[in-house]
Amino acid sequence: MSILYLAFLLASIGCMALIDWRYRLFFWRDAVRATLVLTIGLVFFLIWDFVGIGLGIFAIGETAIMTGIVLAPELPLEEPVFLLFLCYLTMVLVMGFHNLFTRGERSRS
Repeated sequence: MSILYLAFLLASIGCMALIDWRYRLFFWRDAVRATLVLTIGLVFFLIWDFVGIGLGIFAIGETAIMTGIVLAPELPLEEPVFLLFLCYLTMVLVMGFHNLFTRGERSRS
């Protein structure tokens, strides 16, 4: 049992938050909207996981770097944290590219 994977996920979320804060991309642009979008994305992917688990498609892959804590059958603690990171990363990238492309359009006008 190890917390290595969970620690790396949390550190990655922290780094993403620093990028978000520095460039005001997602939470620092509109915290209420960002919370809503992130919650919807997380719930969507958790439902997706539960459906996959129910159909026997998803199963826990035991490794030495995971905590071994299971929140539900075949749903390790690290899974919702990973899904949170995935949704946050996606929104930071989307807003970053949006800012990049709209800045370019504004400078051409």
